[in-house]
Amino acid sequence: MIQGAAGARNILPLPAHQKELAIVIDDLGNDMKGTEEILHLPVTLTLAIMPFLPSTKADAENAHRLGHEVIVHLPMEPVSGKASWLGPGAILTSLSNEEIRNRVEKAIEDVPYAVGVNHHMGSKATADERVMRIVLEVCKERGLFYLDSKTTGKSVIPKLARELEVPYLENKLFFDDVYTLQHIGKQAKHLSHELDEGESTIAIGHVGVTGMKVAVMLKEFIPLYEKKASIVPLSDLIPEYHLIDESMP
Repeated sequence: MIQGAAGARNILPLPAHQKELAIVIDDLGNDMKGTEEILHLPVTLTLAIMPFLPSTKADAENAHRLGHEVIVHLPMEPVSGKASWLGPGAILTSLSNEEIRNRVEKAIEDVPYAVGVNHHMGSKATADERVMRIVLEVCKERGLFYLDSKTTGKSVIPKLARELEVPYLENKLFFDDVYTLQHIGKQAKHLSHELDEGESTIAIGHVGVTGMKVAVMLKEFIPLYEKKASIVPLSDLIPEYHLIDESMP
């Protein structure tokens, strides 16, 4: 599901291909397995890079140089899971308003070329209206869009993004929510069928544990996807995104 900012100026959408697919790869920034292979795939991807990690800046620089789109992969508190998985600078529901704002701003500043934000983990934080209002307010101030990875069915992002007029998108499919090659292949085929049925869609994979499997799968399936849709950066799925700078106060 792809949503724009409610109440945006009365503008015509940018010309678009009939079907578009945005492929997002999460968890870059820590020199994880599959990073190099994914960076060198022959299509434009959107790479979600975690802040404050050893290869954050190098991954963002390389992604930009190779023509990919960069977004901030902002670590946010989950309902369950190890705190060590979050990484530094995580957005926690126990933090003050001021500290949340400070952490979001610093994270954005730490990832060069970022044009949007999505979350790492985050099933608890993205269901918290106080927390997400601050995150989305910073996105609006910085002219960034937000991708809701849909790690919880209780996300308040759609409601708040409409209210604050922040362009947002929603993930439709994870390639590797189960780590086996069999599952990743099954999801890749499911996405192909989705492209036969629908119009624009979004799918997310990861570097790290599944990184090499995702890279191999994409290399195999990209030619098939390209027959059915244009593979585009996330921002191409937001008609008004390209006019944000014009409408900023």
